[in-house]
Amino acid sequence: MIDRQIPQERLDFLWLLAYAAALVFILRLVNLQVLGGAHYREIAEKNRTQIIAQAAPRGRIFSSDEVALVTSKPSFSLIYFPGQAKTVPEIDRMARALARPLGADYEALRKSIYKAASREKPVRLAENLPPKIMLALSELKAVYPGVDVIVEARRYYPFGAYLSHLVGYIGKMDPREWASRSKDKNYSMDSRLGKAGLEQMYERELKGKDGGIYLEVDSRGKLNRVLESRKWVPGADIFLTIDSKAQAAAEEGLQKSVSGKGAVVALDPRTGAVLAFVSMPDYDPNMFVLSGAEKEGLAAGKILPEFNVALQGSYPPGSIFKIVTAAAVLESGRVRPDEKFHCPGWYDAGSRVFKCWEKKGHGDVAFVEGLSKSCDVYFYNASQRAGALAIERQARAFRLGQISGIQLPGEKPGNVFGPSLRAARKSYWFIGDTLNQAIGQGETLMTPIQAAGEIAAVANGGIFHRPYYVDRVVKSDGQLFYKGEPRTLSRVELKDGTWELIREGLRSVVLEGTGQAAKIAGAEIYGKTGTAQNPQGKDHAWFVAYATVNNEPAKIAVAVLVEHGEHGASAAVPIAKAVIEAALRAELPSGNKRAADPGPPQGPKLPPPAAVPAGVRGIL
Repeated sequence: MIDRQIPQERLDFLWLLAYAAALVFILRLVNLQVLGGAHYREIAEKNRTQIIAQAAPRGRIFSSDEVALVTSKPSFSLIYFPGQAKTVPEIDRMARALARPLGADYEALRKSIYKAASREKPVRLAENLPPKIMLALSELKAVYPGVDVIVEARRYYPFGAYLSHLVGYIGKMDPREWASRSKDKNYSMDSRLGKAGLEQMYERELKGKDGGIYLEVDSRGKLNRVLESRKWVPGADIFLTIDSKAQAAAEEGLQKSVSGKGAVVALDPRTGAVLAFVSMPDYDPNMFVLSGAEKEGLAAGKILPEFNVALQGSYPPGSIFKIVTAAAVLESGRVRPDEKFHCPGWYDAGSRVFKCWEKKGHGDVAFVEGLSKSCDVYFYNASQRAGALAIERQARAFRLGQISGIQLPGEKPGNVFGPSLRAARKSYWFIGDTLNQAIGQGETLMTPIQAAGEIAAVANGGIFHRPYYVDRVVKSDGQLFYKGEPRTLSRVELKDGTWELIREGLRSVVLEGTGQAAKIAGAEIYGKTGTAQNPQGKDHAWFVAYATVNNEPAKIAVAVLVEHGEHGASAAVPIAKAVIEAALRAELPSGNKRAADPGPPQGPKLPPPAAVPAGVRGIL
C-alpha cells in the first residue's frame, strides 16, 4: 500500500483559502443586507411598482401689483388601465367609441389599446384634452372599465405674448437635459421644464413636486392593481418688480409704432428694479403647451422670434450718447459751459465736411442749448477740445462695453469706440473718428438696457445698479424663500456742477428742444432724443428719459428704441411718455392720467380654466 499522506503545509494553505472564501462571502452578505440594503430594496420596489406621473402646478408669476401673469390650469389626459382580458370585438368597440370624441385615428387608437391589453400595461392614449372632450370621455368610463381621465397641471399664459421675453417658456426635455436630470426623481422623460427667460433661470424654484398614480406590477411588468394616487406639491410663486400698467403701456406703444420692432426698458433709478421690459417681435409662450385645437386661434407667424432686442440688440446710440460726451467735455475743463460755438449747419474737418442734423444751422450755441437742441456742430467743436480719449473714458465709466448683469441669458456688452483700442491694434485715429464718436456714431454700440442704465445713472447721481426683476419668491406654504435686493455695480464720479448742467440740458430738451412731446403735467421730465444711422435701411429712433414729481428722487428711468423709427422725437418719445404716465399714475394729477388706464393686453382667446368633474383622478 502506498502512503499518499498530504503534507501539513498544503493542508494549512487549503484551510487558509477556505477561510478567505468564507470571509469574502460574509463581507458580501453584509454589503447586501446592511450597507446596501436600502439601495437594493429601492430597486426591488421600483421593479414592483410603476408610476403614471401627474405634473405638479408650476409656481405662479405675478407683477408688482399682483396681476397673475403666469398660472397653471387643469390639463386632462386619457389613460387606459387594462384589467381582465378583453376580446378583440370588445377592444374594437372601445376604440371606436373613444376615437369619435378624441378625433383620433381609429386604427392607431385600436392598436394602442390592444397592445396595452396584451401586455397588461397602462397606456396614455391622449393628453391636453379640451374640457368639452374630457366631459364626453368621462361618461364613457361607466361603459368601458379601465378607461380613466386624470387631471394634471398645465402652464397657462393668460395674456399671450405679454412680457414673453422676460418670462420665457417651457417645453419637453431634450436628451441632453434628460441626461443632466435623469437622477432627479422629480423629472421623467416627458417632463416639461423652463427653456428661456425667467422660466429657465428659476426652474428649481418654479418646479413643484409631481404626484402620480402608483401601480403594482408582477415580475413580468403586468398590472396587478392601482396602489394609490399621491398629491403633488405646487412650486413657489414669484413676484416680479414689473409694473403691469407700465408694461402694458410699453407694449401697446411699441406695437403701434411705425415698425412694431424695438425695445423698451424702464428701471427704478433708486434700486435698479425693472419696471417694464419689452422686446419686439415677441412670441406667445402658449404655443408650447396648447393642444392642436387650441392653437388654431393663434396668429400665424408668432411662433418663436427668440432674439431679445432689449439685451442682445446692439445699435449705434446716436444723440443719446451726447450725455456721455457732455460729461467728458465739462469734466475736461477745456470748454466753459457758457462758451458758444457757431453752427452754420456743417463742420469743416479739412478732408471732409460733417453736417448737423439741422441743415439751416443753430447759430451760436452754448452747452445747455447745444444739448437741448442736440446740435451736432456744438459737439463736434467741444469734442475736439476735450479729446477722444476723455470721451472713451467716460463711456467706460457709463459701463458701455459691459453687460448690465441682469439675470437673463445671452446679454451682449455693446462696444466702446475710442483711440485706446485703435492704439492696441496699432491703427490710426483720425479727426473724423472723434467727430463720429462725439455724436454716438462710428463703432459705438449700445443695447437698450445699457441705455436705460445710462439715464438712470443721471437721475440718481451716477450709480449703476444691477437690474433685477424678481422682488420675492414665496413657497407654496407661504414661507419667504428669496427677497430681491439692490446691488451697486459702479458709480460715475462727476463734479456736482457737471451733473447740474447735464440735468439742466436734459430738462431743456423736453421744455423747448427735441423732446417736447414728452411733457407731462405735474411731473418734471428730463430726456434726450437720438437718431442712429442705419446702413441697412431707415434710421433707428431713441429716447431716454427720467421723471421726478414734487422734487422727490426719480422713481422711473426709461429707454425706448424703435427700429427704423427714423426720428426719436416722433417715434420714441410718445412711448416713453405713456410708460412714465402709467408708472406714476398714483402721483400725477387726476386730470392728467391716461384716458384708459391700461391693464395687461388681452391675449388669444383661450378656454378659461375648467372645473374638474367628479370621478376624475387628481385634484388641483
